[in-house]
Amino acid sequence: MRTHTLRPAIVVGAAEHRQLMVLAMGGTGHSADAADDLLYEMERARVVPDHKLADDVIRMGSLARYRTHDGQEKDVTLVYPANADISQGKVSVLTPIGTALIGLRTGQSITWLTRDGRKNVLTVLAVTKPEPEPAAEAAE
Repeated sequence: MRTHTLRPAIVVGAAEHRQLMVLAMGGTGHSADAADDLLYEMERARVVPDHKLADDVIRMGSLARYRTHDGQEKDVTLVYPANADISQGKVSVLTPIGTALIGLRTGQSITWLTRDGRKNVLTVLAVTKPEPEPAAEAAE
C-alpha cells in the first residue's frame, strides 16, 4: 500500500453542502473526530449549483461501488446518520468511509483512516445517482 495520502478534488452541490456543514458543525451524538473530518472535507470541496453536479459524483443517497487497496469490492449507499444500517449497505456520511466517499467521482482514489487508525486507499468504480432524500433527515 502507498504511504502517501491521496486527497483528490471533490465536488458537492450547494444545497447538500449547506446541510452537511450544519451536520458537521452540530456533531449531535457523533464523535468529534467524525464531525471534524466531515467539516474538513466540506471546507475543501468545490461547491457547484445543484443542477451542475455530474451524475457520477457521490452525494447523499448515491449507490457507490468501490474497491479497497486489498482488492475487495463493496457497494454502499451514502446516507445521513439517522438512516445508517450497515446490514443493508447504508453507510453514514459521519463514518470514516462515508466521509471519504462524499464528493468523489468514478475513477478517483482517496486515502482514509479506519476507526482503529489504519490507513487505507479506496477507488470509486461506479456511482448510481440517487433519488432525492428529504433534507429534514440531515438534522437528525
